[in-house]
Amino acid sequence: MAQARLSSITSHLSPGPAYLQKNDNDVVIVAAKRTALTKAFKGPLSQLQIEDLLSAALKGTLESGGVDPSLIEDVCMGTVLPPKGGATVCRMAQLHAGIPIKCTTSTVNRQCSSGLQAITAIANMITSGQIDIGIGGGVESMSHHYVAPTLPPDQKVSPEVTKEKEANDCLMSNGDTSENVSKDYRQSRRALDEYAARSFQRAEKAQKEGNFDQEIVPVFIEKDGKTIEVKRDDGIRAGTTAETLGKLKPVFYSDGLSTAGNSSQLTDGAAAVILARRSVAKKLGLPIIGKYVMQVQTGVPARIMGVGPAYAIPKLLEKVGATKDAIDFYEINEAFASQVLFCIDHLGLDHAKVNPNGGAIALGHPLGATGARQVATGLSHAKRNGAKTFVVSMCCGTGLGVAALFVNEQ
Repeated sequence: MAQARLSSITSHLSPGPAYLQKNDNDVVIVAAKRTALTKAFKGPLSQLQIEDLLSAALKGTLESGGVDPSLIEDVCMGTVLPPKGGATVCRMAQLHAGIPIKCTTSTVNRQCSSGLQAITAIANMITSGQIDIGIGGGVESMSHHYVAPTLPPDQKVSPEVTKEKEANDCLMSNGDTSENVSKDYRQSRRALDEYAARSFQRAEKAQKEGNFDQEIVPVFIEKDGKTIEVKRDDGIRAGTTAETLGKLKPVFYSDGLSTAGNSSQLTDGAAAVILARRSVAKKLGLPIIGKYVMQVQTGVPARIMGVGPAYAIPKLLEKVGATKDAIDFYEINEAFASQVLFCIDHLGLDHAKVNPNGGAIALGHPLGATGARQVATGLSHAKRNGAKTFVVSMCCGTGLGVAALFVNEQ
């Protein structure tokens, strides 16, 4: 009896999984914010350059965490489309935001996971001891840099390399890959439209209830001699149903399933996440709102690149020692309804636990910013609902799946 009682006590005192434990060398999150996401070419942010968007995101995030800009040692930003990798303009944005010249800047391009990859780059620098505090995030102005999904006319590809089919598949447009997923896994147009409608409906509800308000920092623009504050996502279509989406024509093939309504929107926006070593954050009295645990990545065939999260998420869970049901919710980027629906069903996830506030179909997908946007949205949702853990995941062009685990400490 006594032994049973002792076993019960020690079980109660068990520290639990390693990813929930707190250590001084943990990489913690001090603040995570984003700009509003607005429609490319016609939204209010379309007149701004990426340095404008990023500067606003950096300033707002620093202010929200009460962080002295002089403490920031390195900034890494994910961005996909700008010339020269956006390195110059991101450095300009850092300086304009008041982060001193001694702080260094870099950019990273891992397609749609670039914002998450930038966060991981900063986290790895903290873990290795190179820095104590840094900012990871992402920015994209689709308005200024988006071009049709083909190679520029002056860019030539090696005829020798493209003889290899899988290498040649890397040139395939994302729209083509979406249709390949639908064909390979025998999806129906109705199922895709039902998923997309749910994304719009969740985002509409979240916006009406003010769920996005705390994660968005304002951007101020000058128009007609007036200063306008932009702090509201404008891609959410109120009243969307599967029936209304069913009236839209396919955009890639006349007999295809992907439409403008069940695919991610072209969008402008930026997001930033301040990370620090836990011991340093505690010493400086900085708020600790979450913990970065780990990112993993895996390759999949480029012709069905959207299936990436279905293989990256299990790899992540195995490495951290968690089951899929132990995770409170998942933020899986909605590049297309086809691919995210496949991933959910393949993994056997509860639909209610995936993108509870909608995703990129409703909010938009500013390529380089999306991963960091998902982190900001995830932390905000976790705080409101008392959730402890969440996974951010996405597919990437050329056939990649990326996933990372975060812990809420708010």
